[in-house]
Amino acid sequence: MHDAKSCKYGSWPKTAARPPHSKNMKTILIVDDEPAARYGLRRALEAKYRVAEADSAEAAREALTRERPDLVLLDVVLPGQSGIEFLRWMREQGSEIPVLMVSALDTAKTAVEALQLGAADYLVKGFELEELRQRVTNLLKLAMLEKENDSLRRRLTTEGQFGPMIGRTPDMRRTFEMAERVAATDSTVLILGESGTGKDLLAQEIHARSARTGKPFVAVNCAALPETLIESELFGYERGAFTGAAQQKKGKFELASGGTLFLDEIGDMNPVTQAKVLRALENRTIERLGGTQSIPVDVRVISATHHNLPAKIRDGKFREDLLYRLRVVTLELPPLRAHKEDIAVLADAFLQMHGARLGRTARLTREASAALERYDWPGNVRELKNALERSLVLCHGNEIDVTDLPEEVARGEALVQKASGDGHDHGLSEKDFREAKRKFEVAYLTKQLADHRWNVSRTAATIGLHRQSLQEKLRELGIRRPGQELAEEQ
Repeated sequence: MHDAKSCKYGSWPKTAARPPHSKNMKTILIVDDEPAARYGLRRALEAKYRVAEADSAEAAREALTRERPDLVLLDVVLPGQSGIEFLRWMREQGSEIPVLMVSALDTAKTAVEALQLGAADYLVKGFELEELRQRVTNLLKLAMLEKENDSLRRRLTTEGQFGPMIGRTPDMRRTFEMAERVAATDSTVLILGESGTGKDLLAQEIHARSARTGKPFVAVNCAALPETLIESELFGYERGAFTGAAQQKKGKFELASGGTLFLDEIGDMNPVTQAKVLRALENRTIERLGGTQSIPVDVRVISATHHNLPAKIRDGKFREDLLYRLRVVTLELPPLRAHKEDIAVLADAFLQMHGARLGRTARLTREASAALERYDWPGNVRELKNALERSLVLCHGNEIDVTDLPEEVARGEALVQKASGDGHDHGLSEKDFREAKRKFEVAYLTKQLADHRWNVSRTAATIGLHRQSLQEKLRELGIRRPGQELAEEQ
């Protein structure tokens, strides 16, 4: 027998003892069908890490469960399933273990494909052992930092913070926790809430916490675009498609490819465009206006609306099949008047933010804080943010008093009463008493349910009805929770 083993990575005495393993040692799984290559990699790493080996993708699948590695060193060329195919399988299974690809071939195509599939790094065989050790160390440090960041984000979420959004009431925490879970998936999300509740911020944070972070986040306000322009904005157009189309233009679906497309106020989209959006979601392809070529698009769609979409479906203004496509997961942001307990913490955060930008600080007097909590905030969190910026600019000294607040806030009465989501006047203009009464009941009960997060029992207790009586009334009037079937108490 020889007293040394040689391979392309160097030579080591065959009789050298392996270091004892510590419970705190990180585990590296080496997947390579060449025994000499595995030997070389093991000897390069085993002084600092616990090392496990597999000679095929099939063996590696078992080792992932058995060894629970912190990092995988994966050869590109394997018998049976290739390293690239195994990497794709890992990511499809939801595994986030960092993978360092190793290949004997220095081809850019293979490297790019591996990185696109989620490999953390790529090495070409013939590398120096010190370079390997440094790459492994860096990847493990990065993975540890990402775990710490994930842990911190989850803790902040349960404590009532989701990125820039704050809400410590149970309902807001539940929304944040659900958003945290759905962010890790590629599911289509529908966000419901009145204007100013932060639907756009929620969509951006879901994108930031998804696997698509770093890719485009493209927002389209469907209510702000004329019907004649929204199609060309979403799908683009070919040169000569219409008068003024002097050159080809890519639409938002193409621009968002690989990332997230946020369709804000989708309830205002016209029926023709709705049909094209539905086809795009179903087929994952679009056609530019004036074009005949199907263009594949890889986008995650998040949409938002303040409208009652089931009501718009009944009125023939929204497609039911599109709603089902959009609301795979539904998130609701309650109006600020429904979680006034959060006003104090929101106010502190906004004053710090505005103060840092404006170069001054001020705190609310007790009377000003009380006025903020009395007011119903029809413009929701956006209105609160703007009111506090105005008050900080205009106040004297380092205190904001009631007199520094906007007049409607200090008085406790909104300048403009909040209009209903469907644009009706609650029956006040109706000449027929029965129809006026029906419209008022619909508006009144919808508001009360929204203020109580559609909890039937709490709403019934507040308005003085038995729960069963309220349920019968809701069925009679056809009132359903926006975006889904009427919620029963959990």
